[in-house]
Formats: sequence, C-alpha cells, structure tokens
Amino acid sequence: MSLKEQFEAAVAGSKSLPERPDNMTLLKLYALYKQGSSGDVEGSRPGFTDMVGRAKYDAWKELKGKSSEEAMQEYIDLIESLK
Repeated sequence: MSLKEQFEAAVAGSKSLPERPDNMTLLKLYALYKQGSSGDVEGSRPGFTDMVGRAKYDAWKELKGKSSEEAMQEYIDLIESLK
C-alpha cells in the first residue's frame, strides 16, 4: 500500500477512534493533515476574534518546510498510537 493510500486510510480511521483526542492532539492531527495534503500554509493569519482559526493556522505554520510525505507518515503514526 502506498503512503498516500495509508494516509487516506488513517484519515478514515481517525473518525472511529475509541475516544476523542484532547485539543492539542486534535490540533496536531489537523496541522499534519493540512501539511500532508496541501503543503505549507498560505494566506494570512485569521483575525483576533477567530481564536480556533488562529490556533489551527499557527499549528499548521509550525510545520512549514516539512515534506508532505513526512507529514503523512507522522499523521499515520499518530492515528495508530491513538487506537
């Protein structure tokens, strides 16, 4: 199975985890997913009133420069550790 197929399987598996991960883990999953599927963050940081949007943007921005393949593998590993 290719890395992309494993990544897609992990994304599907993330919806059926035994328990909901804490917010920091959810942010990490979001950032790894975005980096793996879209690459480096683009656009401007959301405004002060959008706290969730800012947190997501910041988490994704921290991964700037990480390859899509590396982000996909980290996402897969993190989902496996949560099962």
